[in-house]
Amino acid sequence: MMVLVFDGLLACALLWSAWRALATPRLDRAIVFFIAFGLLMSLAWARLSAPDIALAEAAIGAGLTGALLLDAYGAISRRKGGK
Repeated sequence: MMVLVFDGLLACALLWSAWRALATPRLDRAIVFFIAFGLLMSLAWARLSAPDIALAEAAIGAGLTGALLLDAYGAISRRKGGK
């Protein structure tokens, strides 16, 4: 029973974070929600007994892509602030 509750909460959290990442008007918050979505997706892959995909999702989807997006956001913010 607890497994079904956890899986249901995980599915709801995935949908909520994906929706917030797409619907938020602030770019910095969208990036944070994208990183949170990647971490939740990694947990979902682990629950589906796919640890290799879970590790790749955590490393690439949340880690590397999130860091690149934050760096790009910082560059955009510096460029706008400099004008």
